[in-house]
Amino acid sequence: MVQIEIPEIKTPLDRLPLAKLEKRLLRKVGHAIEDFNMIEADDKVMVCLSGGKDSYTLLQLLLILQKKAPIHFDIIAVNLDQKQPGFPEDILPDYLTRLGIEYHIIERDTYSVVKRVIPEGKTTCGLCSRLRRGILYDFAHEHKVTKIALGHHKDDIIETFFLNLFYNGQLKAMPAKLKSDDGRNIVIRPLTYVTEDEITSYVKHMDFPIIPCNLCGSQENLQRQKIKKMLNDMEIQTPGRKEVIFASLQKVAPSQLLDQNLFNFKAI
Repeated sequence: MVQIEIPEIKTPLDRLPLAKLEKRLLRKVGHAIEDFNMIEADDKVMVCLSGGKDSYTLLQLLLILQKKAPIHFDIIAVNLDQKQPGFPEDILPDYLTRLGIEYHIIERDTYSVVKRVIPEGKTTCGLCSRLRRGILYDFAHEHKVTKIALGHHKDDIIETFFLNLFYNGQLKAMPAKLKSDDGRNIVIRPLTYVTEDEITSYVKHMDFPIIPCNLCGSQENLQRQKIKKMLNDMEIQTPGRKEVIFASLQKVAPSQLLDQNLFNFKAI
């Protein structure tokens, strides 16, 4: 697949000591949890751990907040082993055992399904994510999980907005909190206010055993790469554009759009 060279945005984050950076991230995650009422007393929160930088960061920050929170909630870590060739099966169990938390490794051979269904050279991301989501939703329901925590961050939300705008004809992003289509699960994104740059800087301080995704991570969706490059180009030319875009997602004016389901234009 064609790869797009995405310009790097220089930030002062790497100069921040770990304690200050971690405090900054905890504050943002705490605000997101409060703003969207993501975690309540006696919740059982399932952190979906892929082995990538975002999910490791999410788990680490939630574990810290769990100790500081005025309410009690439980955390379990769950990884879906999709039977990708060469997947290092020992890394996550070893890491989670050292943390001393409850964890589950779900083994499902979705790799063979994806390779059988998707023609060679085509992106596997769509089917892979649908299969993964269904398996994790079923597991959460069976184990009485009350919240499913995903590691999507602020940049993911902005990029998804433009993907839907340019390619799907919808004003739609990635919500901080949602109820699954089947109504059985509530999904939360505690990293909603955290940028990818902040996570990247945090990971440099931490000893997370990062696992690359050989099935879809190395075959990143070309459309998302284009959007990421466009946004980074804008940010380099006019710093602060991403913050303005993100703020606009929180200030929607239905009467200034054209959706008759959101605003009764005929009644004017």
